Amino acid sequence: MKKKSIWLIDDDAIYKIVMKKIISNLGLLDSTTTFSNGEEAIKALVLALENQTNIPDVILLDIEMPIMDGWGFMEEFQKIESDIKRNIIIYISSSSIAFEDKNKAKNNKLITGYMSKPIKKEDLALII
Repeated sequence: MKKKSIWLIDDDAIYKIVMKKIISNLGLLDSTTTFSNGEEAIKALVLALENQTNIPDVILLDIEMPIMDGWGFMEEFQKIESDIKRNIIIYISSSSIAFEDKNKAKNNKLITGYMSKPIKKEDLALII
């Protein structure tokens, strides 16, 4: 089975450490890359597309982050989506309970789903 890579885009350092540990324990992924905001991640994705390397299979995207939030990331992602030659599975992973956020994610064709934090090991295994 081909192992996959995942990007965690979240400004919470503790959450990223915990998620990396969970992901590592699952043993289903070759690599985990973390970013602290959407701007860092979109720049890395553009570079990955230029080089055709390190393109993630899965992205877990927080909504509320400094510099560029999750919705800003999705706006930029939409601009380069046609350059991506394979499907990237994007899940919003947020502690937000706002109906508007859940509805916005549901109505975005590029977002596969919405998962509330904390994300359980079982839920993560299902999306991978």
